[in-house]
Amino acid sequence: MLDSRVMADALPNPVIVQSDRSILLETDGPLFEDSRDTIAAFAELVKSPEHIHTYRLTPLSLWNAAAAGMSARQIIEGLSRYSRYDLPQNVVAEIEDTVSRYGRLKMYKLEDGRLVLECDEPLLVTEIMNNKSVRPFIAGASDGRRIFLEAANRGNIKNALIKVGFPVEDLAGYVEGAPLHFSFRETALTNKPFTMRKYQIESIASFYMNGSNHGGSGVIVLPCGAGKTVVGIGCMHALQTQTLVLTTNTVALRQWKSELLDKTDLRDDQVGEYSGDSKEICPVTIATYQVLTYRRTKDGPFLHFDLFDGGNWGLIVYDEVHLLPAPVFRATASLQARRRVGLTATLVREDAREDDVFSLIGPKKYDVPWKVLEKQGWIAQAVCHEVRVPLSNDERYRYAVADKREKFKIASTNPVKDTICRKLIEKHKADNVLVIGQYLDQLKVLAMTFKAPLITGRTGTRERERLYGAFRRGEEKLLIVSKVANFAIDLPDANVAIQVSGTFGSRQEEAQRLGRVLRPKTDQAIAHFYSLVSRDTCDQDYSIKRQLFLTEQGYKYEIVNSDTL
Repeated sequence: MLDSRVMADALPNPVIVQSDRSILLETDGPLFEDSRDTIAAFAELVKSPEHIHTYRLTPLSLWNAAAAGMSARQIIEGLSRYSRYDLPQNVVAEIEDTVSRYGRLKMYKLEDGRLVLECDEPLLVTEIMNNKSVRPFIAGASDGRRIFLEAANRGNIKNALIKVGFPVEDLAGYVEGAPLHFSFRETALTNKPFTMRKYQIESIASFYMNGSNHGGSGVIVLPCGAGKTVVGIGCMHALQTQTLVLTTNTVALRQWKSELLDKTDLRDDQVGEYSGDSKEICPVTIATYQVLTYRRTKDGPFLHFDLFDGGNWGLIVYDEVHLLPAPVFRATASLQARRRVGLTATLVREDAREDDVFSLIGPKKYDVPWKVLEKQGWIAQAVCHEVRVPLSNDERYRYAVADKREKFKIASTNPVKDTICRKLIEKHKADNVLVIGQYLDQLKVLAMTFKAPLITGRTGTRERERLYGAFRRGEEKLLIVSKVANFAIDLPDANVAIQVSGTFGSRQEEAQRLGRVLRPKTDQAIAHFYSLVSRDTCDQDYSIKRQLFLTEQGYKYEIVNSDTL
């Protein structure tokens, strides 16, 4: 029998780099996983049919790689190592040019408090000085090598410059914020201080960078179930400063508070809740995006934006940063002197504002493939199934004559899915099951059919917490949940998720929903994620888009017809 390394040497390399900056990757062969992990560090996955995946090099994907320390040479060598043919020279040149743009403009703080952009290229300085979108933020004339700015425009000019192709390396430093000294608490299990996992420690170090101006702002990308809250607490511990934490909802807010009080020696009166129910400002204040973006009228002022100045914050934590509302971006532009960390399972934003995250929160500082953590046992092993369900003849006729939006609703709420859902729930009756969907009418029918609790956006916070608690304790084995369960709920024993409908082609939603069953299980059980899709409809087309991010992470969907279940 041939050694696998000999077989790999005998097979052609699986990567084909094309002159339009697309990258084709063949999935069959022993080099697939290594080449996929290499490419994912600096390219975006575009589509992923069975045999050939397509990636694309984009300025943002290359700038994130550059900010993480990758050089153009390393990127080119990575592509060359797995490429079947010589790299197109225009692609090599574009990689070199794009990567070189990150850091050509460096921002520093002067002794008088003003900011300065420095660049060794006088012509580039002249170009920037005359750019219409940048000019409003410039405070004075250039000396040929430096552009002077007001401190208040630190975020605005960074955001403007990334959109014209020159991301700024921000080395202007940060205010320290009021001190807040705390330690990790001893755990009852070991009688030793709480300790973090290796990748959590690495992610904090990549953000903090020993307190230097090269650190202090950026995004940490870890899968659901990998302990992003612990990473956020670790960043707070590294800085020992008063902190504002922004979360998606009140349930997530209270989970943050619970984790802080459980794992640190912070007192209850040091951790405040700022939500629709309470308005406490404490050394650690946890707020929701909803309360921050509240205003009485559509065009009225945001009534709670003064929270950003309500404490002497040395750190702002943006939980689930891929869901950051647009108004908070505007507020963040004026907060560039405070350290900022974004936590997320995916940098994908459905509004295509990834460049705003890069310029205003910071570049990607740490990322680890989901399958790597799965192999190490930190997240559960998961199997993904796409179950293709037929439409009845009557529904098929309705679908044929409907407009585009109505087609999607008909396909998503296909009544045959209820029958398939019943089969799957019966199959997994010993498991802890979440049924997740988009349409409330569909979910209400399922809740009545299975006599199961239903959690939607209208469910009060107290009732949500009660039902989640009952599920954790095993008193409830089945929950029907709307999109409120897409993020920031801690249900460690959920090991089966059945998605009956989703939001068009939302990649980040698919990732979040799989994440609901990825927390490691005490019995090492395999998690199952079922996506019910109406066959030969737009539902099936959108499912391909939804699965893109997870395919990039190494997950494969088993395609099954419903009549085989």
